[in-house]
Order: sequence, then C-alpha cells, then structure tokens
Amino acid sequence: METSSLFEKEVPEPLAARIRPRNLEEIVGQQHLLGKGKVLRKLIEQDSISSMIFWGPPGVGKTTLAGVIARMTKARFINFSAVTSGIKEIREVMKKAESNRLYGEQTIVFVDEIHRFNKAQQDAFLPFVEKGSIILIGATTENPSFEVNGALLSRCKVFVLKALSEADIETLLQRALKDERSFGGQQVEIEPELLRKLAAFANGDARKALSILEMAALNATEEDGILRITEENVEQCTSRKLLLYDKDGEEHYNIISALHKSMRNSDPDAAVYWLARMLEGGEDPLYVARRITRFASEDIGLADPRALEIAVAAYQACHFIGMPECTVHLTQAVVYMSLAPKSNALYVAYGMARKDAAERQAEPVPLHLRNGVTRLMKNLDYGKGYQYAHDARDKLTNMECLPESLRGRSYYHPTEEGMEGRFAQRLREIKAWKRKHEKS
Repeated sequence: METSSLFEKEVPEPLAARIRPRNLEEIVGQQHLLGKGKVLRKLIEQDSISSMIFWGPPGVGKTTLAGVIARMTKARFINFSAVTSGIKEIREVMKKAESNRLYGEQTIVFVDEIHRFNKAQQDAFLPFVEKGSIILIGATTENPSFEVNGALLSRCKVFVLKALSEADIETLLQRALKDERSFGGQQVEIEPELLRKLAAFANGDARKALSILEMAALNATEEDGILRITEENVEQCTSRKLLLYDKDGEEHYNIISALHKSMRNSDPDAAVYWLARMLEGGEDPLYVARRITRFASEDIGLADPRALEIAVAAYQACHFIGMPECTVHLTQAVVYMSLAPKSNALYVAYGMARKDAAERQAEPVPLHLRNGVTRLMKNLDYGKGYQYAHDARDKLTNMECLPESLRGRSYYHPTEEGMEGRFAQRLREIKAWKRKHEKS
C-alpha cells in the first residue's frame, strides 16, 4: 500500500511529456514511415498492425508512436518496461491477454527498451506472439539483429526510425512555444536564430531539444508578462554537447568502423573527426590506440613499417599521460596512418594461410625442420638434410620449408606501394634464385 508524506508535492511532467503528440498529424519527422500512403501509416489507420520493433536513436518518437497507436487502435494496450518487469509479470499479462483473445479482444503489448530483456524474458513472449494472443511492439536503440531473440525477431516487422533533422526539431520547438499545454498559458519568446542554435545542439533528439527549451524558459527573464529567452539562457543550457555514443552499443562499432575506413581511404580530415567523436563521447583512448595499431599492419604493413612504430608509440603515450593530453598523440597517429601508403598484403597472406591451416590435413613438420636435440631424435632423422642459410654464399638455400602437400604455395604477395616495393623486388630475387637452384 502506498503512503503519502505531508511534505510531498506534485512534480510536473517534463515538457516533452506534456506536449506528446496525440495523433499521426502531430508527429514530426519519420515521413518515410508515416507520410501519406506509407506502409506504417496505412497499417495504423486500417487498424491492422502486427508485431513490430521500432529501432532508432533516443528521442525520435518510438514511445510516442506507440502511444498514438494505443489511441487509434481498438485493441487493449499494455505498457511494459524492460527495466522493471520480470518473467512473472510477463506471464500474468500474457495469461490475461489469452483470456481476452477468447472473447475477441486484441491486446497490444508495448515493451520499451526491449533490448534490456534477457533471452528468457523475451522467450516468454514468443508463444503468445505465435498464437496471436498479443501484438508485440518493442522499442530499442540497439540493433535488434544482435539484441532481440532470433525467433522473436523473425515474427516482428522492424521499422527503422531516423534521427530528426534540424528542420524537424525547429518545427517541434515552434509548436511547443504555441501549444497551450507547454507553459501553462505563459507566453515564451525566443529569437529564430537562437531557436535554430538550440535545434542544432539537440543532435536529432526531440526529447533533448524540449528539455533544453524548458530549462531555458525557466531561467528566462519576464518582461511585460512575457518570458524572453536570451542568448545567455541558451548558452547556459548548451554548454556541453552530449554526443550520441554508447561504448557498449552499436554506435561504438559504427564509429570505430568509420575511423578505420577513413584512414584506409587516406582521408585525414574524416579520420580526425571520427577520432574526436569517440574521445569526446567518452571512449577509452587505449582502445582507440589498439585499433590504430591493428590498422598499421592490416592496411599499411610493409608499405611503411614505421607506421607500426608510430601506433605503438601512440599507445604508450596514451598509457603514460591519459586524457585529455593524449588526444594530440592519437591525432598524430591517425593522420600518419591516413597519409601512409597502403597495403593489405600481410592481412591477405595470413588469411590465406589460416584457411589452409584450418581446412587442410595437419601434416607433420618435415624432418629436416625439426631439432634433433636427443640421440633418439637424431636416430629418427630429426634435422637430417637441414641447410643453414648463414653458411651459404648468398645466404639462401633451396630447402623446402612447407609441408609436401603445400609445396609451391604462395601467401604473401607484396604490392609496389611505398617501401613494400623494395620488399617485392627482394622477394622476386629470392624466388628467381630458388628457381635457378631448384633440386632436380
């Protein structure tokens, strides 16, 4: 039983909740799904929706859209939170939904942050989705391919919601200033340029934009009964931009991929930008340094052997002095990698060798390559026929070092990029010598 306190006072809803859209016309953005004639709009208007997942970044209208469906549909609507609900609660609701189905009543279950449900919790929905006892609507900021049970996902249509444009956010803020539900009838004014600045700062997140507008209004000066939001009010509320970056989520992998591919494409400007996105979003600089070190050999290799030295030195610098001072060392490494000649010959060589090692019969090491360190091993011909290259005039021998079935197999194919051209020439000379001195 809930008890109340003498000191308890009602906490007003946030602005975003007070002006939440009530119908499809009031929703801003997502025209690729909700525009006239688009599939999701048709399904909602015809009251013929099936189980679905809304996937998109924070503040783009996932929960809002579910609320609109709740108002427009003839089904019973249940709101679930993946943070507070367990299997027991799920089963109780599913039992009630199954009972309602027998009486011809459809139940829509909305699960916010469905990616937070574990496999057992998600499995609890599956039989009821399959039987049609419920229509499941899940909302997630994470890639459902990785976070939603495959069996459940296969029974849901995934709709991708996009981050709102600055124009969308600006439209939303203008509506908020005019909506009677916003500020209790209090008139609020803000210059168009400041409104655009606020919209840009929100980074596609409607909830964030409305929160900042509300904060700015609360700190505004009242003149002649009007709250006027000044540049100073906006500056105070937007002192630091919170970047969309989740170190454990998909955006983490998207941005490190963008950094890697920008360096590979020899674009230092893009590479430095993605580096800044990671570091300013709170990424561990040592993680970034490790990825750069991998890049140095995977995408540059012997085209510029110095790249690996630069990468390792950057890692050591990050370890030694940390953030924020090490940003310049990582920038140096990223720019170097971007401008260095590129070769993936080492990456390709290992990939080919790994495939052979995994798929072919594991032949024993040839006897002449084994160390005969005991009398027994020598009696078994360990080391017999081994040729010591340092004793040869050209420091080369015609000894075969691969297993018999792989004789003549070639993995490393150097490019002519940068210093690797010199290694390519050396390899050609070695192979020419071996062909000339091939055993008959």
